[in-house]
Amino acid sequence: MNLLARVVLGTVAVAGLAGAAWYGYDATAKQPIGVVQFTGETARIDRADLDRLAESVRGMPAGAATLAAVREAARRMPWVRDATVRRRFPDAVEVTIEAHVPLARWTEGMLVSTQGEVFQGDTKDELPIFSGPEGSALEMAREYPAIRKALEPVGIKLTELKRSPRGAWQAVLASGLVLELGRTDMVARLERFATAWPRVAAQEPAARYADLRYPNGFALRRTKS
Repeated sequence: MNLLARVVLGTVAVAGLAGAAWYGYDATAKQPIGVVQFTGETARIDRADLDRLAESVRGMPAGAATLAAVREAARRMPWVRDATVRRRFPDAVEVTIEAHVPLARWTEGMLVSTQGEVFQGDTKDELPIFSGPEGSALEMAREYPAIRKALEPVGIKLTELKRSPRGAWQAVLASGLVLELGRTDMVARLERFATAWPRVAAQEPAARYADLRYPNGFALRRTKS
């Protein structure tokens, strides 16, 4: 067999394999979806929402367009941060869920995740309340762990964290005590306050407002004026 014949036969063989592979892919893409499997972080996802999604896609062809539509529908469900969708032979689709982890409550029944994303969800967890201008949830989520840690020596739970449109921060404790933190150095101010608070609290048990914006201390009032 001469060289030309070998090249022709090789080309035909490769083309045949490519055609068989394409036929297999095309047949798989046209295979109706029979089973929808949900994996990942599904504990907080409403089972009825998952069932409705599964029912809506059964019988549809398992092509790329369908898989993309399934992913988008899953991502719109409450508590879902992201989703990936894969075909599973012979007729199954696997939807892997990444769920939000709640950190705080936001306005109008929304929640803030540990990544600072505002999302729709309902929970009975005891969470602090965040309030601030639109777009401030991310920064509040970043600052919250350090603020909470600075307050640990006080022994009173932080129930609300606020940020004003001008960037000033305020913390509210479970006792009703309001802490004015200012725009900068919040953690350092809170650490100084936490160190002094046990002694101060014994002398001023009725204090309801503390202004921490002073350079070397803080001011107390029994009511916020």
